[in-house]
Amino acid sequence: MTATPLEIGLLFFPGMTQLDVTGPFEVLARLPGARIHLLWKRIEPITSDVGLTLLPTTAFADCPRLDVLCVGGGPGQMALMDDLEVMTFVAKAGATARYVTSVCAGCFILAGAGLLDGYRSACHWLSRDQLAILGAIPVEDRIVVDRNRISGGGVTAGIDFAFQVAAALCGSDVAKRLQLMLEYDPNPPFDINERNAPPEMIAEIRASARSMLDERRRSNERAMTRLRDGHVETRPT
Repeated sequence: MTATPLEIGLLFFPGMTQLDVTGPFEVLARLPGARIHLLWKRIEPITSDVGLTLLPTTAFADCPRLDVLCVGGGPGQMALMDDLEVMTFVAKAGATARYVTSVCAGCFILAGAGLLDGYRSACHWLSRDQLAILGAIPVEDRIVVDRNRISGGGVTAGIDFAFQVAAALCGSDVAKRLQLMLEYDPNPPFDINERNAPPEMIAEIRASARSMLDERRRSNERAMTRLRDGHVETRPT
């Protein structure tokens, strides 16, 4: 066990894509000394984007100073961008955390809270270009480390990401042992990704996501306006 606990906070919210953070949870909760906080405004059930009910464990007001703040994405991310209570909490928690991290579209929440200005970040390929709206630098890599910011790409990248965070916190030997114990040895049935997918498939997916992408862009632009106008309180408590 570590001499002091590792305080790890994972943001939960309605409409989240739960694997963005439950994948990392499975890894990070097994670290020596880890104390996991599933964070939301209140201790009340929330429902993921595909209907899984989840229960936060720590209200914002009771959150300790964190070693790791981890934020995932999902369709509910866009509503959070206009929620000043959430964005102020993220800004303050991130300002004092040792590591500020995200998976998938969680990077937009961090960026909207002023935590990614000038930082390189991964994101889901569908929305990656929008990071520039909020002053972040989009990167195509599955995992991106820029100083104390660590980010993972879309959804399943959160597991790879978690081992990177584990190594940063506890060393590569601990992370390797966990990877072996959890039998993380991906062997997907299909060799397909944004780089080798048929152009018509990429175009079809983009077309079906167009309304969501447009809404995300508008929410990001509103968040950028609030940052410029100083409407998000970022000073740590």
